[in-house]
Amino acid sequence: MSDLKIAIIGAGPSGCILGRLLHLANIRFTIFEGESSPNARSQGGTLDMRENTGLAAIKEALLYDEFLKYARYDGEALAITDKHLKRYFVIDGASNSKVSVARPEIDRRQLRSLLLSSLPEGSVKWGKRLRSVREDRTLHFDDGDESGFDLIVGADGAWSKVRSLLSDQPPAYSGICGTEFKISDAETRYPDLHTLANRGSLFSWGDGHSIFAQQIGDGSLMVAEWGGRDESWAKENNAAKLDPAVLKEMLARQYQDWAPDLQKLIAVSDSNDIVTRSLFMLPADFRWQNKPGVTLIGDAAHVMVPFAGEGANISMADAMELARYIKKSKNKEELMANVVKFEEDMFVRAKASQTISSASMKDMFFTAGAPRTTIERYLVRMVRNMKGNTFAAVASIGIYAYFWGFKLLN
Repeated sequence: MSDLKIAIIGAGPSGCILGRLLHLANIRFTIFEGESSPNARSQGGTLDMRENTGLAAIKEALLYDEFLKYARYDGEALAITDKHLKRYFVIDGASNSKVSVARPEIDRRQLRSLLLSSLPEGSVKWGKRLRSVREDRTLHFDDGDESGFDLIVGADGAWSKVRSLLSDQPPAYSGICGTEFKISDAETRYPDLHTLANRGSLFSWGDGHSIFAQQIGDGSLMVAEWGGRDESWAKENNAAKLDPAVLKEMLARQYQDWAPDLQKLIAVSDSNDIVTRSLFMLPADFRWQNKPGVTLIGDAAHVMVPFAGEGANISMADAMELARYIKKSKNKEELMANVVKFEEDMFVRAKASQTISSASMKDMFFTAGAPRTTIERYLVRMVRNMKGNTFAAVASIGIYAYFWGFKLLN
């Protein structure tokens, strides 16, 4: 067993993947999680696992076979439309991994359960809400202090307490906020909406707003509406304070000229599962001066808007890469040097993903006429992200040619 002792703050996907990889390498670690239990809150919707990031981390953690029990390849179905449901891009879901486009879906709840079950019993300490990290690497929790760690890894999200030791840079409001809903048992109760989502994802855009619908493994639909709004909107229209009927009526006026099926996604949603969110982001060039014995991964290091599907995937890739650097370290001195190398690599990878996410947001929310005016560069950017510059350069010719004809006829 290695003499190294690692503290991981946060039991999200990145923290759990890191813990799993350290466990496989026989390196001591403890995960500290502020939530009281694995089911203390809803884990949200669904994630598509990308081949070179999230999926690669799952494979390196030796969890791929278990992952396949939950993976939904039909969830790869995707439709991008305007507010009238005019379809600009459509792909169908796959039947299995052999015909997949290498981004299978998994529910966040199932992913977390899979990762947690792969960790040694007692390695996650629940109800440990971190208040601060002192210069001597003492972790100050609500219920007392913990110390003696060679490395503290902040995997504690956008409002990371660990980041406060490394930087005073807070995430900034992105200009986008909105509301998330759920339609339980959609396949039985609203087969028309179930068909609309096509067992995958529907992304509809227009007038600086969007309505999304995503199929969840239990047959429900996760629905979200987002819009370019002042930050005060989320406070004034917080679902936790408003009567659901009042909130839905207000949104019905907002989207009154959208396709009836899109309006219906909000109108029939469950009234007991509504959340209002504001989206925050760190600058694409954000970095910190290395402090020996402390580092960040995931949203703590590079929180970004969710409009390119990169957040969870790049977070899990962070954990995979950091584990590789830790495993190379024969002693504490090598560990400190290797963490510096990890951070330099991560800054480059994160900047690329943050730039893609920000550009996608700008295209669809802050460009007049979207998606019609922006669909080509939006798709080329997605292709470049998943397949590389060479493939994207070739694909862009076909994409721009197709939409030249599409717009001529539509």
